[in-house]
Amino acid sequence: MTIAIAQINPTVGDLDRNLEKISDHIAKARMKGVKLVVFPELCVTGYPPKDLLSKKAFVKKNKEILEKVVGLSRDMGLIIGFVDEREGRLFNAAAVIEDGELKAVYHKMNLPNYDVFDEKRYFTPGSQAVSLAVAGFRVGLTICEDIWVEDGPVSNFSGSNTDLIINISGSPYHLGKRKLREDLLRKRALESGLPIVYANLVGAQDDLIFDGRSYVFNQKGEKIAEAKSFEEDLLIVDDLITAPIVVSEEEEMKDLYQALVLGIRDYFQKNGFKKTVLGLSGGIDSALTAVLAVEALGKENVRGISMPSKFSSSGSVDDAKALAENLGIDLQVVPIKAVFDNYLETLNPHFEGMPFNVAEENIQARIRGNFLMALSNKFGYLVLTTGNKSELSVGYATLYGDMCGGLAVISDVFKTKVYDLSRYINQQAGKEIIPSSTITKEPSAELREDQRDTDSLPPYEMLDAILREYIENDKGKEEIAALGFSEELVKKIISMVDRSEYKRQQAALGLKVSPLAFGSGRRVPITNRWKE
Repeated sequence: MTIAIAQINPTVGDLDRNLEKISDHIAKARMKGVKLVVFPELCVTGYPPKDLLSKKAFVKKNKEILEKVVGLSRDMGLIIGFVDEREGRLFNAAAVIEDGELKAVYHKMNLPNYDVFDEKRYFTPGSQAVSLAVAGFRVGLTICEDIWVEDGPVSNFSGSNTDLIINISGSPYHLGKRKLREDLLRKRALESGLPIVYANLVGAQDDLIFDGRSYVFNQKGEKIAEAKSFEEDLLIVDDLITAPIVVSEEEEMKDLYQALVLGIRDYFQKNGFKKTVLGLSGGIDSALTAVLAVEALGKENVRGISMPSKFSSSGSVDDAKALAENLGIDLQVVPIKAVFDNYLETLNPHFEGMPFNVAEENIQARIRGNFLMALSNKFGYLVLTTGNKSELSVGYATLYGDMCGGLAVISDVFKTKVYDLSRYINQQAGKEIIPSSTITKEPSAELREDQRDTDSLPPYEMLDAILREYIENDKGKEEIAALGFSEELVKKIISMVDRSEYKRQQAALGLKVSPLAFGSGRRVPITNRWKE
């Protein structure tokens, strides 16, 4: 008996378009002789629908779409995620459909309520594990978190009452997630002695990126099929006992690149944007962001603006021009010296007798932000901000300056990883896309004479190691210092992170690619007196 996993990219709230995708994949599966098609979690509504679930019309429309899906199930079985409503309570549900009939509905039993997940805000947990017959299979049905918890619904299934376990999922990507999933599915297959069919969403929704990579594992815990990553796919499996496939090693940089490209592309397409504008300083952050934007949107839809000041080196301007030429994008040079001088002249009576400091530095960043936003308003471009996670962590960024824009592409990528990804891009291209001088020169904001990032920060290798332990691994000052870092430095970095919370909560939406990003999964109060 043939099973297909329909790994689709739904859009939250676009239920009619989601139905078209569902219908298209059913039709393709039928042409291949498939008897059971498995769709991901909440693919009728898109995931996560968040507070749209409070709208009665939204929930009603989702049930109407499900009824239409039931009508598409002639001579085959379907399992699909939707929102069920019972006596005013909502459930994250899987519909079991066969030959034009809704046979059963399973309610997700384990609702995640951590990191980016807050399903307990919306849903009531199910109370009963379900094993049922559909399309000739006896199926143990689970939804996403159900398979992650120990002693969860999977423990109810065995060879005496079940042929296979199906898990429909909306599991977002982060670095290292692939191995976590594969290890988990292997473990569950061995524990139960049953094959596992795992259907995951693909596509980006706001800050979340779903990588797809649906799987089939046999009862020995061997991976026998894997869907494409970061794109839609229809994965068809004829034999659940077949030999394992050759396991490809996880390519961290390839995955990161594809994730960020998909995040940009879906954010633009799903929100109706077509073109972008970004500042090109000649530095590595804006260069990497530009490369990703061109890959996601096409070079004709990316516009670069170089805005040199009297502190900008000729090398930086040359690097911006070289990058634009390599990418084939339009670059305009808009010097800001005259505007900056006018600001200083206006402010001189108020600044008289005071030394040049961060105030004058930030004016330059805000002039640049103003230029970019003016172009955005005039031409309908979405501005991409180009700051990295290291800078955002310690507040090395200017509110309403380099932080202004509609999408923060690399705000969850540490600076050291920015370098790694930039080198990977050039290596894959077999030539310099990002100029080598951009990669090798010492990083600088170029907002004052002879400025270097290391004037304010430790070397990024050291900074990122401390930030990773504090932010992503939730370690305290003493624990981090015990790893070999100066206690004074650790204390300073932690203080910078904590003091910058007010900035981060005003930042543009960022794409989540790490286990813990700034955004919906990290909820630290701005006003608090806690100190490490």
